[in-house]
Amino acid sequence: MIPARTPSPLSFLPSTVLFMGVGWGGLLALLNATEPTLWPRWLFFFLVVVAVTGTTLPVTAFINYRFPGEPPATVRVILRQALWAGVFAGTLAWLRVGQVLNAALALLLAAAFFAIEWFLRLRERARWEP
Repeated sequence: MIPARTPSPLSFLPSTVLFMGVGWGGLLALLNATEPTLWPRWLFFFLVVVAVTGTTLPVTAFINYRFPGEPPATVRVILRQALWAGVFAGTLAWLRVGQVLNAALALLLAAAFFAIEWFLRLRERARWEP
């Protein structure tokens, strides 16, 4: 049986280009063509998540490729980690619009997202497979 390896960062290039194109292109079109009513505002938060996910996808892929863990990160793990960054950015944007965001809250949210991902990786490592 061939041991599992972390996928190459170059294998994420098509999804990175797609996410970044939809996210950043959609944000550009949204900010230039609409007024901040209810549905464009929700679309803004969605596009922020997609754009930041696409931007951080090659970074998370490279980090997992360069520093492989046990078990090695799969495509699902790398996409999940990039999505955590996108959700974090979308949450920060939402809190900023509501004028609730401060540095302590941002650090607390970052620590919470890191803890959730750490526990998910811990569960993957503890899973028994014959």
